[in-house]
Amino acid sequence: MPLANYHIHINGIVQGVGFRPFIYNLAVKKGLKGWVRNSASGVDIEISGSFEEIDDFIQEINQSAPPLAQIDSIDSEKIENTAFADFKIITSKNKATDFIPVSPDVATCSQCRSELFDPQDRRFRYPFINCTNCGPRFTIIRDIPYDRPKTTMSGFKMCADCQVEYENPLDRRFHAQPVACPACGPQIWFEDSPGNVIAEKEEAIQTARRMLKEGNILAIKGLGGFHLACDATNPEAVAKLRKRKRRPSKPFALMAFDLDTVKKYVATSKASEKLLESPQAPIVLLPKKQDAGIAENVAPGQSKLGFMLPYTPLHLLLLEPADDFPPSLVMTSGNFSEEPIIRENQAARDRLKEIADGFLLHDRPIHMRIDDSVFTIINEKPYPIRRARGFAPNPLRVSQNLPQVLAVGPQMKNTFCLTRDKYAFLSHYIGEMENWETYQDFQKAVQHYQSLFRIDPRAIGYDLHPDYLTTKYALEKIQSENLPGYPIQHHHAHLAAGMIENGIDPHEKAAGLIFDGTGYGSDGAIWGGEVLIGNCLEFERIFHMKYVPLPGGDLAILKPARMALSTLWAYGLDWAEDLAPVKYLSEKEKKTLKNQLEKQVNTPQTSSMGRLFDLVASLLDLRHVVTYEAQAAIELESLADFVEVGYYPWEIDNIDINVKSTIQSIISDIRNAVDKPIVAARFHNTIAQMGLDLSKRVRQKTGINQIVLSGGIWQNHFLLTKTISLLEQNGFKALVHEHTPPNDGCVAFGQALITSYRYIREVE
Repeated sequence: MPLANYHIHINGIVQGVGFRPFIYNLAVKKGLKGWVRNSASGVDIEISGSFEEIDDFIQEINQSAPPLAQIDSIDSEKIENTAFADFKIITSKNKATDFIPVSPDVATCSQCRSELFDPQDRRFRYPFINCTNCGPRFTIIRDIPYDRPKTTMSGFKMCADCQVEYENPLDRRFHAQPVACPACGPQIWFEDSPGNVIAEKEEAIQTARRMLKEGNILAIKGLGGFHLACDATNPEAVAKLRKRKRRPSKPFALMAFDLDTVKKYVATSKASEKLLESPQAPIVLLPKKQDAGIAENVAPGQSKLGFMLPYTPLHLLLLEPADDFPPSLVMTSGNFSEEPIIRENQAARDRLKEIADGFLLHDRPIHMRIDDSVFTIINEKPYPIRRARGFAPNPLRVSQNLPQVLAVGPQMKNTFCLTRDKYAFLSHYIGEMENWETYQDFQKAVQHYQSLFRIDPRAIGYDLHPDYLTTKYALEKIQSENLPGYPIQHHHAHLAAGMIENGIDPHEKAAGLIFDGTGYGSDGAIWGGEVLIGNCLEFERIFHMKYVPLPGGDLAILKPARMALSTLWAYGLDWAEDLAPVKYLSEKEKKTLKNQLEKQVNTPQTSSMGRLFDLVASLLDLRHVVTYEAQAAIELESLADFVEVGYYPWEIDNIDINVKSTIQSIISDIRNAVDKPIVAARFHNTIAQMGLDLSKRVRQKTGINQIVLSGGIWQNHFLLTKTISLLEQNGFKALVHEHTPPNDGCVAFGQALITSYRYIREVE
């Protein structure tokens, strides 16, 4: 059988996941000779064999790749013959313009977990145990190719034992860049609040456990930043954390040692259990069981709890079950509300000393901070709420090559997005662009992604809102680098994101029920209850919620009672004394508000669906003031009776969605003492039925049958499942987010797509 040499190039997530030793062992098993190496654009192989042998080799690569690998393409070509003596792993090759996707951080694998608790293993109870199948990736990488000198592990010289494992292709720690052990790797210690080191190594873990058991609050350095932790079954400890963190009501995330413990507190399903135990290990929002033992103030007014499982060895050791240790811990971000999560020891000492009673620290630097991802389950499928650790910077694949562009994203729930070839690198969750620290974090992250993925943007997309920090950043960059810029309407970006991640052609038109809280409209109003038709180039606004005044602008969002009275006023309905928002506001406030509305002083118009939820929550005397985004809507959903099937009327006036009769019917039910859960359910049913009505009108007018459901309102489990069911029963294809959040976390992805296709149109 004649032999020939072939060059094989593999693209995808193929570094830091045990890919080269996999190739090495596969080649040796098949008796093939040649070499494999990392490059800045993937993995390169040169191999000698017959066509049949090479074809069989490539097929097995596809079928048996390591669990964390993601193969996007395998290209092979015949090259000039070279005589190889054996098969080797050779030195990485770097090229300045090449790039490769980088693996996200991955939860501790089962093998490392077994070793962690094995007294005979040399890494017994070592908090930084890892291998090529697990551990830190994105948070420690400084540059590509992914080799140890280009990570934050560069300062830890491997001992002889680790070096042997690292250099042995048959070992699962072969070229595991964070590989370490107690003799040569990072270490932990415990400091009290004044900054005194009071325990090290195992004693530090036991000190932390003792303090948590006693009701203290700890700052714990983790994988992508600090957590603040306390006993989730201790309401006094939770109350203390809320007060110190200045977070009065927003739910806290929880962590428990294993799935069996989680199931004591929440109702799970096969899909949620699989997601909890996945390598990504996100927070999963699940229906809470009554009287299960979690302190009520962990998630006040909520019907769900957000649980995650330990994803680092340190978490596993900290939560190790014991009769006298809390079975569940609050594990919330280490920061003050709306600030970036802290990643450095000294910053934690400086900023968190007002919150934490002690600090569990380590000396492995975190290069890129990253929050925990948040998911829920919709119709037995994972549904993203926040895309961060475990998922970013995993790129989103698109169907055709895109130019290199930057989309800077929105102001709230910011992510940004960079495109290159068939990849869209949607960043991890940056957060609310409300303070200088978050803005600085955003700028550093943009630079890091551009460097990491070798992207030099040819165009920039940004939000229409002139006051967004991201918009100002984009305009400055456009001017300083002389680049074309593309202002993009917020909800058009939602539509594009929902289309493309559902496989719709970028030039094909789809309709979108874009129900959201806020977004700057092309007419200068604040949009949010929109029915759009469009693609990745253009859009048309077909229907929208009737405009109502937003008194005080964004300040009205913080006071649903004010929004309720403003909406009543806009629809010509009385501020009757028996209505809850009328009773809640003082006479002075009502007088000032009416004057403001009548004289149109700082009252921008809004079509926001989110503000309608605020109105109903206030009318039901459920929530008149909010302390976090969408609090009124979340509590309204938690209140709703899922069995109720009734709904209220509404009207369509030309392109206006008129809810005057909806409001009147709700008020009538309240006055007739209809139970609040029934009113809440009927309201949710109304929006679902309204979505169906609007979709039918779109289909009748345009023939379009594909309906994108995007915008923050579609985080509502009740509303989303009801709407999907109604649409599908009536022959529509409901396009639901699967890879990006329905909230503003998807906007940068949509901006990047629209920017790319507009740029292509102009250049071509």
